[in-house]
Amino acid sequence: MRMNSDMTEKEYKALVDQALDGYFKAHEELPQGGLAQAMRYSLLAGGKRIRPMLVLEFCRVSGGDINAALPVACAVEMLHTYSLIHDDLPCMDNDELRRGRPTNHVVYGECTATLAGDALQAEAFGTILRSDLPAERRAACAEILPVQWVWTACAEGSIWICWARESSFLPGNWMRSTAARPVRC
Repeated sequence: MRMNSDMTEKEYKALVDQALDGYFKAHEELPQGGLAQAMRYSLLAGGKRIRPMLVLEFCRVSGGDINAALPVACAVEMLHTYSLIHDDLPCMDNDELRRGRPTNHVVYGECTATLAGDALQAEAFGTILRSDLPAERRAACAEILPVQWVWTACAEGSIWICWARESSFLPGNWMRSTAARPVRC
């Protein structure tokens, strides 16, 4: 596979999928290995991998080493997967299928799915902080990651879903008169 030259979408996706497949395998053998299995179930469920591909392509066009940026790309996908797991939970969208497969909470239960999402969020930061990037770059990536997610339409959409379900949080009656539609991330 070509590295640090023009890569195709298919090549980027294969690189990201291969890297993601290496995460949490060893943890499956631990007594709490069911958590790792739940994490991997959603993390490896496929998808376009647009977010990690963008990380790698921006790195490449900026003259960086995409192999060095790969842990950051994987961390972005972990954070995205965390948001999907939580979005599917009964307290949110209560989806039973994602990408044609049963959602995490349907397969592993609501508690394990919640913990799998939480663990992926934490591991996203750990993945960046354990990478071989220089310390100042690791810190910058770890600082940017939550800021970019928390203040995006994903988080904003999720809070409106919560507010719509818990009417005590609704500002006045305006939301009750309109359809609260979840924002897809």
